[in-house]
Amino acid sequence: MADVQRYYMVMKPEKQPRLRVAVLGRKRLPEARNHERIWGFIEAIETGLDVEEEFRTHRCATRTRGERTLPPVRPACEGIYALIRRDRNLHLTYELELPERPGEVQEELNIEREAAYILSIKNPDAGSPPGAGLPEREEARYPKPLEKEFRGRRFASEDPHLFDYEGAEFILIGARADPERAYAVDIETEHETARSAYIFRQLKMAPREHPIGPLIRGEWR
Repeated sequence: MADVQRYYMVMKPEKQPRLRVAVLGRKRLPEARNHERIWGFIEAIETGLDVEEEFRTHRCATRTRGERTLPPVRPACEGIYALIRRDRNLHLTYELELPERPGEVQEELNIEREAAYILSIKNPDAGSPPGAGLPEREEARYPKPLEKEFRGRRFASEDPHLFDYEGAEFILIGARADPERAYAVDIETEHETARSAYIFRQLKMAPREHPIGPLIRGEWR
């Protein structure tokens, strides 16, 4: 865990080419049973090839340590998700397909076999406490029709399209550990393998570049 620098959550809406690349403020998912809250933001709205380019090995220059090499992103899980509206709340629920048996990686990153969270999307005009949130220049810029969804509130959670803009900030709140029973929805998962995994077929992540131990066996290597 000490080597984990960023926790990405990548979501692909059904029958659409775009990908939502989200970054969470902690190196794990929130506790569903304890209704824990974790801040995050949409870093990019991309295609699979663009995401793969960003997730590869990178070299960068630093002021104090010279040139550094950042290793490639490691996929930790794959699954099916759904966004569900309930009253005034937008719920994100998922069920894992890989790994078949969650291991130490999923345990440390708090990735349950299935869980659900409430998504509250921040109004960029509401401001943030000092030292919290994104700088103003990096916050989402919504078109006027979508700005009305906030209706002067600090957060909105009714319209999932608010989630489709770079710089969109959100709070992910643990809600349920048994989403299928709680929401009466049937998330249809498929049997996936290293050969058929969506991460490699659609996100274009090359297995030779990204260690697959966490994804397939639940092991760090």
